[in-house]
Amino acid sequence: MKKINKILLTIVLVSAIIIACGIWSYNSLVEKNNLVDSKWSQVENVMQRRYDLIPNLQSAVKGSMQHETKIFGELAEARKSYSGATTDKEKLEANDKLNNASNTLINVIHESYPELSSNKNVNTLMIQLEGTENRISTERRAYILAVQSYNNKVQRFPTNLYAGLFGFNSKTVYKAEDKAQKAPSIDLSE
Repeated sequence: MKKINKILLTIVLVSAIIIACGIWSYNSLVEKNNLVDSKWSQVENVMQRRYDLIPNLQSAVKGSMQHETKIFGELAEARKSYSGATTDKEKLEANDKLNNASNTLINVIHESYPELSSNKNVNTLMIQLEGTENRISTERRAYILAVQSYNNKVQRFPTNLYAGLFGFNSKTVYKAEDKAQKAPSIDLSE
C-alpha cells in the first residue's frame, strides 16, 4: 500500500508541476504577446502624430513664405520699375510703388503682423520633423525589443512546449519597406 501511495503522490506532484509550469508559461506568453501588441500600437500612435502634424506645419511654413514672397516681390518689382523709368512721370510712379512696397515692409516689420519669419518657421518645421522621426525610431526599437523578448520566450524550453500547445507562434520583427530607404521630400512651393 505504501508503494502505491508513493507512486500516486509522485504522479500527483509531477502532474501539479507540469500544470503549474503550463499555467506560468501560458500567462507569461499572454503577457509578452500583449506587450508586443501595445508596443506596435505606440509605433502607430507616433506615426499618426507625424501624419497629423507634418501637413499642418508644412502649410504654416508655406503661408508664411508666400506672404514674404509677396512683399519682397512687390519691392523687387518697384525697384525694377524705378530703374527702368525714363521720364519724370515714370520715375514718380515707380517711386510711389517703391514707397508703398517699402512702407508695407516697414509696417509688417514694426507691427510684426504677420511676422516675417519663414526662417524661424522652416527651422521649427525641421525640428518637429526630426523630433517626430526620433520618436518613431524610439518606438520601433521598443517594439523590436518586445518582439525579441516574446520570440525568446516562445522558442525556449520548456515554454516552447506550451507555446505550441496554446497556439503562440513567433512574431516577425519590424522590417522597413523598401521605399523607406529613400528620405521623403517636403515641397514648400505652391
